[in-house]
Amino acid sequence: MTYTEVPGARDVPIRMWTDPSQIESQARQQLNNITTLPWLHGLAVMPDVHYGRGATVGSVIAMKDAVCPAAVGVDIGCGVSAVRTSLRADDLPGDLGPLRAKIEAAIPVGYASHSEVVAVDKLPGLSLAAWDSLWERFGDLAPEVHARRERAGVQIGSLGSGNHYVSLDVDESGFVWLQLHSGSRNIGKELAEHHIGVARSLPHNQDLVDRDLAVFVADTPEMEAYRRDLYWAQEYARFNRDVMLALYEQVVRDFFGKSGSKGRKKVWFDQRISCHHNYVSEETYDGVDVLVTRKGAIRAGRGEYGIVPGSMAAGSYIVRGLGNELAFNSASHGAGRKMSRNAAKKRFTVQDLVKQTEGVECRKDAGVVDEIPGAYKNLGQVMRQQEDLVEVVTHLRPLITVKG
Repeated sequence: MTYTEVPGARDVPIRMWTDPSQIESQARQQLNNITTLPWLHGLAVMPDVHYGRGATVGSVIAMKDAVCPAAVGVDIGCGVSAVRTSLRADDLPGDLGPLRAKIEAAIPVGYASHSEVVAVDKLPGLSLAAWDSLWERFGDLAPEVHARRERAGVQIGSLGSGNHYVSLDVDESGFVWLQLHSGSRNIGKELAEHHIGVARSLPHNQDLVDRDLAVFVADTPEMEAYRRDLYWAQEYARFNRDVMLALYEQVVRDFFGKSGSKGRKKVWFDQRISCHHNYVSEETYDGVDVLVTRKGAIRAGRGEYGIVPGSMAAGSYIVRGLGNELAFNSASHGAGRKMSRNAAKKRFTVQDLVKQTEGVECRKDAGVVDEIPGAYKNLGQVMRQQEDLVEVVTHLRPLITVKG
């Protein structure tokens, strides 16, 4: 479908890549509230849109000389990374349980972290200079998080909980892919919450229709401090995924390099794809320099690769952007939830989870019922609604999913 344009509170239309009647009332109100911001240059709504804390998930907001930290979200830099391997589906064992166990042993999940900082210099594909630079700048961050230095160190290379996952997938040509979804862990959350609190206290935000949409404005020390911490957290999040993916690759190398029922195999990996979906970018549209916040959305510039995941059963799509500037070169970050976690727990049972994840090696217990596929929107429909935003490269079918 093409977008639908609906009026906002000011003379800035809302471009929606979804049926406006299908957006729940809370999310629609949040979108209307965004249009009241005097700094707004444009607002695009992705097909996975749904209500979110502070600002709507699936919203792409372009502002002139201002940025709203709640429109980034508390998991700064959250995103997805994936890599195609040389393995084929026929190379996989019939029982994927042992491989899943080795993944879970290598990558801490939930609230767990590594016992010590990962030795980055021993992992291929990682820049030690960039790693050193990241930590050299830690002391420049807001003093409120300085006590979290040690924790932030051991959480690099860990998954977290919620909708974060590690998966092993097979594409339409039979190649095996490694994929994972995570962000800036606790340090990103604490930085985000600190700056949201600062923004809410500023005089120019006192008369907003929604104080959660408090902004920082250009040429102020508060904006400078937020952008410094924001960009650091985005870099931390990418490093977190890079380290996890390197650990995951090592697990796969070791697992298939040992003698087994199908013999030893040397595994190689293609170029990695990585994309944030909770972040800020400096871009130009209509000749205007703007700050674009994507909360639950990926950048989809022409030719740029992206990843659009669904649920534990629906799998994911590898996509290429079409560079649609009406959507600020963006696309959805996934299927999007159609019900809250609490609603999912009330509606579905463990038996429902077992049935809906049939054929996937994953947890099938009460602790992940809130992540049941039935709690998410239909990924196929989401992809059809954004055919003018991205083109599909391939679909990934999940065989293993690790959850926090």
